[in-house]
Amino acid sequence: VQLQASGGGLVQAGGSLRLSCAASRRTFSNNGMGWFRQAPGKAREFVASISWNSASTYYSDSSKGRFTISRDNAKSTLYLEMNSLKPEDTAVYYCAASLSSQTSDNKNRYNYWGQGTQVTVSS
Repeated sequence: VQLQASGGGLVQAGGSLRLSCAASRRTFSNNGMGWFRQAPGKAREFVASISWNSASTYYSDSSKGRFTISRDNAKSTLYLEMNSLKPEDTAVYYCAASLSSQTSDNKNRYNYWGQGTQVTVSS
């Protein structure tokens, strides 16, 4: 079971980034997936989640309207399109797979985690 996140980097406030998460096929197409982030000194927090068939998505208040989660089951890849980035979005972003097929904002429902990718937004 492997999840590999990529696409992070340094961007100015107001800019955009697209994160990707490549997953092993066996764990992807039936699983709800999520993005979480963790800033220095803070707890890991929920960003967005998507159901196995993309029928449902769920966002945190801070990401709603600026971020878009999507997935391509044929490619076993999860995405997070981030627009209008703010300095407070700076964090390590993690993708995660749940044993449930539905969305969830509860990190305890996610059993598999990627290694994280750093997003830094400068002011």
